Amino acid sequence: MLYNAYEMQKSLLAGASAMADFGAGWLNNPANPFSYMGGGTVMASALEVFAHAAAPRGKPAFGLDVTTIAGQQVPVAEEIVVRKPFGQLKRFKRAGVAGEPKLLIVAPMSGHYATLLRGTVERMLPVADVYITDWRDAKLVPLSDGSFDLDDYIDYITEFLDVIGRSGDGERAHMLAVCQPSVPCYAATCLMSADQHPYRPKTLTMMGGPVDTREAPTAVNTLATERPHAWFEQNVIATIPANYPGAGRKVYPGFLQLAGFMSMNLGNHLNSHYEMFKHLVQGDGESADASKDFYEEYRSVCDMTAEFYLQTIDVVFQDHALPRGIMQHRGRTIDPTAIKDVGILAIEGEKDDISGLGQTRAALTIATGLPEAKKRYYMAEGAGHYGIFNGSKWRDRIAPVVEEWMAANA
Repeated sequence: MLYNAYEMQKSLLAGASAMADFGAGWLNNPANPFSYMGGGTVMASALEVFAHAAAPRGKPAFGLDVTTIAGQQVPVAEEIVVRKPFGQLKRFKRAGVAGEPKLLIVAPMSGHYATLLRGTVERMLPVADVYITDWRDAKLVPLSDGSFDLDDYIDYITEFLDVIGRSGDGERAHMLAVCQPSVPCYAATCLMSADQHPYRPKTLTMMGGPVDTREAPTAVNTLATERPHAWFEQNVIATIPANYPGAGRKVYPGFLQLAGFMSMNLGNHLNSHYEMFKHLVQGDGESADASKDFYEEYRSVCDMTAEFYLQTIDVVFQDHALPRGIMQHRGRTIDPTAIKDVGILAIEGEKDDISGLGQTRAALTIATGLPEAKKRYYMAEGAGHYGIFNGSKWRDRIAPVVEEWMAANA
């Protein structure tokens, strides 16, 4: 019922969005005499903001066709290296460039597409051979393709690192985990280190990750701990309707995840739309477009499998299994002390309201077998959760720290 109600609302809003967009265009048309009246611009701006907010969205494109290396523009082509039922390994191949470090960026499976990290990829393209985990919308995966949980996530990461390592010159890759994948990436690193896997990562950088959510708990952490497992299963899990390839699959819908995140900072989101409206009224299309581009990406959501979501709630947020030393992968205990030669960099944002200060840094504390020279912590002053991996703070202050760490552990 939940998913069907959402589909009905989405259809109604899509029609309203189209009508509002038509109305805005009509009021802005120079041939329309109403466009020269005082209220015409205001009404057109209001309709344009509503049309943008209510429009249906699919999976965005990365759109990274070129990068600049040593002052020269270099063409970039997307290449699918590995295809799996619930995600693929994508490479951004730079024409004629070789010999630079390989970097696997692990995108969160948390309701948004990997394109949320477009700015992360764009900043690292000039200095690394960049790969990314491009997760698939669960509603598009047929039931015949099986299930996907936290154990499968760890398996995917291990396989992707292995494939990257075996390609080309056989060099081990660096790995960068943004937010939620910090735990499975850390777990994969522990397992690969214990096995002395030849393609375990050279470095693991974790940015705003919930390694130990007992540290400085946020509203997200509180929500995950104050309700039992059964509550989540009964209230946020929905079944995909028949009009999708994944019909019958149980999922945590992306639209619910988005609603939760937006409600946490509702005032900020409302103010952003009001500012967009004012920019349009003033004829400042460039500033309005910047807000539109952000929300175009932010509102593009996808579903995750119920088993992955529920297992993450249990293992990461309720049991705190990794920092307590009781996390398991297919019956095998994950041992942080197994990490001996992987440089670990923990990055946190001073104003992060998703993963509080200390949650990511805990990864350094529990890696007791790793020399101190192989550990580093960086706290980005003034940065919120999104600002850790996108925007000027990421480009100018945080990315150079990542580059330096990769070079120091080359």
